[in-house]
Amino acid sequence: MAETGASPLPPTPPARSPLFRAEHFVWLTARVLEQRRFAYHFLNGDADSVETALDAYRNEDGGYGHALEPDLRGPVSQPLHTGHALRVLDAIGRCGGQRVERVCRYLTSVSAPDGALPAIHPSQRGYPAAPFVSIVADPPSELLATGPVVGLLHRNEVWHAWLFRATDFCWQAVDSLEKSHPYEVEAAVAFLDSVPDRSRAEAAADRLGRLVREQRLVALDPERLGSHPVAPGYAPGEHHFPYDYARTPGSLARAWFTEEEMTRSLDFLASEQREDGGWPIRWRAWAPGTALEARPMVTVEALRTLQAYGRPVG
Repeated sequence: MAETGASPLPPTPPARSPLFRAEHFVWLTARVLEQRRFAYHFLNGDADSVETALDAYRNEDGGYGHALEPDLRGPVSQPLHTGHALRVLDAIGRCGGQRVERVCRYLTSVSAPDGALPAIHPSQRGYPAAPFVSIVADPPSELLATGPVVGLLHRNEVWHAWLFRATDFCWQAVDSLEKSHPYEVEAAVAFLDSVPDRSRAEAAADRLGRLVREQRLVALDPERLGSHPVAPGYAPGEHHFPYDYARTPGSLARAWFTEEEMTRSLDFLASEQREDGGWPIRWRAWAPGTALEARPMVTVEALRTLQAYGRPVG
């Protein structure tokens, strides 16, 4: 048999199990990065292989590009790509050291005057991007881009000068939230779940949870999705569920929902696996290639969420 250089993997899960079906889908459709992430999380693959695949997206400036986030095409580094890279590194226990020091230098270089991150840096101009992405010459800082990055760095006890002002920005942004939308709330949760001031985080999360329910930013009854509004500017059917906010039982957002509400949402998540073994994307698909790249990413995250809540997947 030819030598492939791949790490040996254990036998595949039982046929027709959710994990078996997802594995087939991932090997059939996914990028190398998602294939290695799947192997790491569910088939005892090694972290080095994930890190090697992620390196293909890293640029000399310390940021990440090359369509790591499929809705932003082209080679240039972007805050959203870089945040995605940090999530991958965090999930494999590699969010630290010189690699993250270089990331922090990149974050410093692209920050707005207030020290926080814009969602889209102007360098994206000239490269393909989703039509719902706004590219402006002088973009403002956004909690959407900054919150998850700051949360991950605190979670991994990374200390860098960039973090001080960025953390202050996130606190101010979270405390001033009045009218919001699901992705911004998810970014706020990512910040609050890991920021060191736990009592302040718990109080902020409690207020945010009330906001989510009052503004109907969560679909609590998956069997009656037609009665749940979709946030302005989102795609038809782009609902968000309790598991989108509380991706693990330890998240502060878990307290926003009753046992029944969380159980219903997890039942719905499990049922969303398609015949081909993958999970669907709920946001607007604007090009065939981007949807194809995104579905394996969504599939890995769906399985990780179900696993975090003790749902059988194998």
